[in-house]
Order: sequence, then C-alpha cells, then structure tokens
Amino acid sequence: MTDLSPAALAVRDAAEKETDLDFRFAPAIAASALEAVADEVVPKEIEPANAFEEEGYVPGRLREQRQETRRKLLDIAAELRGDTPTETP
Repeated sequence: MTDLSPAALAVRDAAEKETDLDFRFAPAIAASALEAVADEVVPKEIEPANAFEEEGYVPGRLREQRQETRRKLLDIAAELRGDTPTETP
C-alpha cells in the first residue's frame, strides 16, 4: 500500500488491530465502514429548488461544513482502497 495520510493510517491500524480476519482485508473493511458512516451521518445533500419548502434542508455554512466532513470521510475510504476520490460535494 502506498503512503497513507495520518488519518488513513489510524483507521487502517485500528481495523487491523480489531479484526479477526486476515489483516490484508482490514483496509477494505475500514473503507466500507467509512462509506457507510458518510452515507448515514452526513449524506450527500442536493440543494432543493425551493429550500424554504424542503423539510430538513440545511442552509449555508452548516451545509458546507457537513459536505466537507463527508468528503474527508470518503477521501480516507478511497485512500484505504487505493483509489482516487471521485465524489465531489
């Protein structure tokens, strides 16, 4: 595996420590878990046509912060898989 960021290393090391499976699978398992977290905790948001009518719409800076968090999680997952991140917020 290529050089990983400190965040990706921490996730990989934790996954390797905690899994009973072959350590070679730990990065893929961790990447899948991070993708699930991103989808559940900070789902991709599409700005509605009329934001004032859409229930649950998060406006402005908070929306940007949430999508930045999502991007970071997905970037770490992609790094663990050895992929280049492709999704943009």
